[in-house]
Amino acid sequence: MAQFDVYLNPNSSTRQTIPYLLDVQADLLDMLATRVVVPLVRAETMGLSASKLNPKFTINDNVVVMSSAELAGVTHLSLSEKVISLKAQRDEIIAALDLLFTGI
Repeated sequence: MAQFDVYLNPNSSTRQTIPYLLDVQADLLDMLATRVVVPLVRAETMGLSASKLNPKFTINDNVVVMSSAELAGVTHLSLSEKVISLKAQRDEIIAALDLLFTGI
């Protein structure tokens, strides 16, 4: 598992609205049994969003929005199907998390 990897949402009851989870935890903490993830919500179901706090990405022809305020911890065993890496969008992701945590 690597920071900024995207996984298929393992929860079948929420997968229609939240198809993916974005791993934002630092690789340095790989030994932990959990990972910190951010839901990637289908853009059409997200409603209004702030562009810096909620950047958009296209994954497998799906436009999704990073729902930064809904961070969660999940067991690393639940993240099994890696879809893609958003490492190239690191700056956008970190900027959203900075805004969430520091207001800057």
